[in-house]
Amino acid sequence: MEKIPRLPWDEYFMKSAFLVAERSTCLHHHVGAVVVKNKRQICTGYNGPTSGEEHCDDRGECEKERLAKLRGDKAISGRGVDDCPVIHAESNAIYQAALMGTPLNGAKMYLTHQPCVHCAKAINQVGITEVIFAIPYADKRGLELFDRRGIKYRQIPKPNLEITVLE
Repeated sequence: MEKIPRLPWDEYFMKSAFLVAERSTCLHHHVGAVVVKNKRQICTGYNGPTSGEEHCDDRGECEKERLAKLRGDKAISGRGVDDCPVIHAESNAIYQAALMGTPLNGAKMYLTHQPCVHCAKAINQVGITEVIFAIPYADKRGLELFDRRGIKYRQIPKPNLEITVLE
């Protein structure tokens, strides 16, 4: 009998993060996070508004862009974070774990995108020990924080996002 090819763990969890990102309602970036402990997925998160708030795609306009225009400015990735009503995927995953009473110390986080410095702080605070991401971010302050705190991180290639199922 021929052995069926299986996805390596990193590719499996990263592919899951890209699937989770499809729930995002942000008009600019769809970001997904999957937190794993002992090769078990324990929580997920995607970037979107806080519970009960209007989604950006429902509003039809990016709040960050709207406020930047009012100031006569341009919305720039990594700036004006306070203008954006969206919670980042990493934070949403951490909040989900907190709601379920699930500790994250010693866990790994798989991310579609490299975390910003604010999310890196949250990752550090809950005891996640490794971060794996596919798409880099221009601001390296999050990675610098990981270096200082001894949190492992690495970039892996974006996985093939096709789903293969034997019928």
